[in-house]
Amino acid sequence: MAGLRASKRVIAATRRAAKSGLIVALAAISTGARCGTIETEHLFGFTIGSDVGEVGERELEGSVTGRFAKQNGTYAATASTMSVEFVPVANLRTEFTGAVVSYDIAGVSGLPDRRYIAFGGFSADIRYRLLDRATAPFGFAIGAEPHWGRADEVTGEPANQYGVDFVAAADWEIVPDRVVAAFNLLYQPDTMRSKITGTWSQESTAGVAFALMAQVRSGIFIGGEARYLRKYDGAGLDTLAGQGFFIGPTIYFKLSEKAWMAAAWSAQAAGQAATSAGSLDLVNFERHQARVLFGVNF
Repeated sequence: MAGLRASKRVIAATRRAAKSGLIVALAAISTGARCGTIETEHLFGFTIGSDVGEVGERELEGSVTGRFAKQNGTYAATASTMSVEFVPVANLRTEFTGAVVSYDIAGVSGLPDRRYIAFGGFSADIRYRLLDRATAPFGFAIGAEPHWGRADEVTGEPANQYGVDFVAAADWEIVPDRVVAAFNLLYQPDTMRSKITGTWSQESTAGVAFALMAQVRSGIFIGGEARYLRKYDGAGLDTLAGQGFFIGPTIYFKLSEKAWMAAAWSAQAAGQAATSAGSLDLVNFERHQARVLFGVNF
């Protein structure tokens, strides 16, 4: 009888231990699912992540963005930037950028031929993270990038261009430390004064972007991005001028603890310009867009 009671006590203790172990394991899994380790600040090519870096972080960043091919002729426009980033307080990212632009336009309908390289302008990027994936189901940040440019972005016409790019960015880890997705809402109003004619004009761009990246090896991610953009005449989304849908691959490399590089390419898969027929908008947008980014912490 005593042996039977002892056996029952052992079984009960084993059950309690198993139950406690299961609770601990579930808690660990839950914590791991909420606290991913993927850094999304620079992970994408055209999309923006919600991460903003650590307090005191300083970084030198560069990018080269190319836009190629219109309806006919030769069209190539590039913007090369160099930026300094600093995180002064928790969840606040600041960045100051200078740009050099180049245009090679020949035989494109509606555009004068141009070929030059010149200083392009300045911009300042301010981004604030409202939700951190470490403590919330997803990350969320808002940002504004005021900028001044010296040329019309599409035509390359000398001009003073003023605008602000607004973004709302959300991201979440679908598989912790393996697969991450991001979603952006975009609004970009611009005002421009031509240096040739002296006339003022306004336009705006609104859109959404979606990205999905998977870590295939430690520090190496591959995936893709899709963007739907609508161009309007007027800063307040007044009259639709055209729309384009872009899609393409993205790759990211963490080169070292302080250095990284990313590259992305997008092709216009569908679109429509208000002033011309066709399945693509090659008036307001290009057929191909490509971007290379890199950065070093210091």
